[in-house]
Amino acid sequence: MKTKKEASFIVALLPVLALAVILGVGFGVYRFSVEFLLLISALFAGIIAMLYGTTWKEISDAISEKVGKAFMAIFIFVFVGMIIGTWILSGTIPMLIYYGLKLLNPSLFLVSAFIITSIVSICTGTSFGSAGTVGLALIGVAAGLGVNLGAAAGAIISGAYLGDKMSPLSDTTNLAPVAAGCTLFEHVGHMVYTTIPVSVICLIVYFFAGRSSAVVSGVDVSVTLDMMTGLSSSFNFNVLLLLPLAIVLVGSIMGKPPIPVMFFASLTAMVLAMIFQGNTLAETIAASYGGFKVSMINLVNPETLAPGVVTLLERGGMSSMMSTMLKVLCSFAFAGIMTAAGFMNIILAKLRTFAKSNGSLVLVTCIATVVVSIVAGNAYVPILLSGELFKEAFKERGLHAKNLSMILEDAGTVIIPLVPWSAGGAYMASTLGVSTFEYAPWAVLCYTGVIIAIIWGFLGVGLKPIETKKTTTA
Repeated sequence: MKTKKEASFIVALLPVLALAVILGVGFGVYRFSVEFLLLISALFAGIIAMLYGTTWKEISDAISEKVGKAFMAIFIFVFVGMIIGTWILSGTIPMLIYYGLKLLNPSLFLVSAFIITSIVSICTGTSFGSAGTVGLALIGVAAGLGVNLGAAAGAIISGAYLGDKMSPLSDTTNLAPVAAGCTLFEHVGHMVYTTIPVSVICLIVYFFAGRSSAVVSGVDVSVTLDMMTGLSSSFNFNVLLLLPLAIVLVGSIMGKPPIPVMFFASLTAMVLAMIFQGNTLAETIAASYGGFKVSMINLVNPETLAPGVVTLLERGGMSSMMSTMLKVLCSFAFAGIMTAAGFMNIILAKLRTFAKSNGSLVLVTCIATVVVSIVAGNAYVPILLSGELFKEAFKERGLHAKNLSMILEDAGTVIIPLVPWSAGGAYMASTLGVSTFEYAPWAVLCYTGVIIAIIWGFLGVGLKPIETKKTTTA
């Protein structure tokens, strides 16, 4: 057995630089498979780790631990895929798209999409659930109204992650205060310092962008009418079709576990499909696994539907999430090696030495959290690692832990959908049908939050000191 040697900062940083080059060139230029590129990056990191004495058992244990901790979050993907397939089959999503086309103004679409997904995400506590339900319906409306799909997806994702980071029902919203050392309500209350200005920025950007011909090219009335006619003729609309959405909202508000709630909502949609759309049990099961196919439509001849309607509807199913899950698992291989070799702690410890003032401490914490988010590809690792590393630094400077917990959300949770190989990035791209590079510039909330946090840090805005108990004298 080799004696484990502690790597220098440069050595620890090499795998991160390699990851950036491999993904930047391989995916950004040549569009090679992200999964394969992640494994190549993991191989490079593994070779360096083993040269410094890390054993294969330590590597495999670290990867298994990361997969195990995030397994239930990954498993949710399966049920979101089931929801998409069954909700389209039942007519729930088509009905939302149909009335969205009738009611939403193209110039105000981005603002409306941001607000609607924010509300749903706050109620449900899940960005994935809101994007996979009302978000999917909204992207269909955007296609019918002639709205740029990258801008539409960015507004949807911004709203979804705004609700996710502010909802007491969200897993990351509960994890951040635990990692930082404050209470949930201290954390949620303190996040208004970045959330309010960021929300205002989003609304301003989406308001003016909606009036730009580059974003809203003009409604093609024939396309919109074809889509509305195709949807209304293919499905029997009924107010009861909103029942699956109501189940998800009520279940989330009541604090019920997300997987059983989502499964029950899918089963309800399957029953509604048999009652209102005349589908067989076999077709509902097929839609839950393989996604919706226009051949499952019984009310009209599927061959008469416009191509845009077919493209809009044929999606979902548990199997559609397998590629997303594979990206996440491959990213865990790289993250596990970095953790097992101690490279991640070396990088973070080096960054911490640059924290000489309150402003620089906030800056370094943000940078470290963003770096770990990019490397790890999920929100849990950066929240836990940065929380553990910087907790004492904030305490030493007399700063309340809720300052750190706010940063963990702004630089960790909401950055994730901007990383193509991350759980959030892969999920949003596959669910909404828009690549990460297309929606990233429009996901305004996902990068302005960390910028505002850094500015506030140097200005001292919202930096709350540790509260000391007042003593009274007799």
